[in-house]
Amino acid sequence: MELVTRTTDVRQLHPFFVGEVTGTDLRALDEHGIDEIRSMMDRYAVLVVREQPFADAEQVEFARRLGGGEIVTKVGRSVIDHAARLTEPGMTDISNLDENQQIIARDDRRRMYSLGNRLWHTDSSFQNPIARYSMLSAKEVPSAGGETEYADMRAAYDALPAALKAEIEELRAFHSIIYSRSTIGFTDFSDAERAQFPGAEQPLVRVHPGSGRTSVYLASHASHVIGWPVPEGRILLRELMALATLPQFVYRRTWRTGDFVIWDNRCTMHRGLPFDEATQRRDLRRVTTVDVAPTAVRV
Repeated sequence: MELVTRTTDVRQLHPFFVGEVTGTDLRALDEHGIDEIRSMMDRYAVLVVREQPFADAEQVEFARRLGGGEIVTKVGRSVIDHAARLTEPGMTDISNLDENQQIIARDDRRRMYSLGNRLWHTDSSFQNPIARYSMLSAKEVPSAGGETEYADMRAAYDALPAALKAEIEELRAFHSIIYSRSTIGFTDFSDAERAQFPGAEQPLVRVHPGSGRTSVYLASHASHVIGWPVPEGRILLRELMALATLPQFVYRRTWRTGDFVIWDNRCTMHRGLPFDEATQRRDLRRVTTVDVAPTAVRV
């Protein structure tokens, strides 16, 4: 492939965020082109790129180049790894398929765990360091349903009342995937898995290092507000989640085979929508990068 220095076109798909890039092969970008994608991410927070024929190893390598070198390798692997259906290190299987490429059973433990992806969340907020970019490649998509929704946490912060901004300015929340899964009734974690995911404290307000914009940092993983009574903190978190996911802040992506979507976990949330998992196949493959340079915290 011939290296190219820049992408050819980008258009905004939502009033606040989300850009669609056309006319480029991400695999062929040189370092100037990679820098341009990073700049687009700082502006749009979500990028959609059509017709990207990534092999798994190519997707992992692109993630390393774009995200600073480190990728998430362990989040949920012991629970959702479909008997190593995907063998590339760093690749997470976002599918309803087993190791024999067959649709998994409705009551399969892996499916029960993955249902938590229908809750609004940001990847790896329950770990330190948090995730920077997630990149999802669509290999096979259902004929209906299964969309992904994204919410812009920068625009959500901008719209908060001044009094609420002041109230949350210095607050921190505890994030736990054990907690978020328990809210949908999934408690089937082994002692080893519970030890693997002890949770992490995160600020409720962040300043993005690339754009300089302030955002709320929320997720279904947010269990409680540090230093507050648990019921009071959870009410605040639910209020913020409701405000941050109002329709005007949300973009819905209908997947096509070959789509490649990159999003910045530091300033967006996302969730998957349901589809007929009993008859429809879906094969999405994700790589997530680690935020090796910590996000600046508003003080």
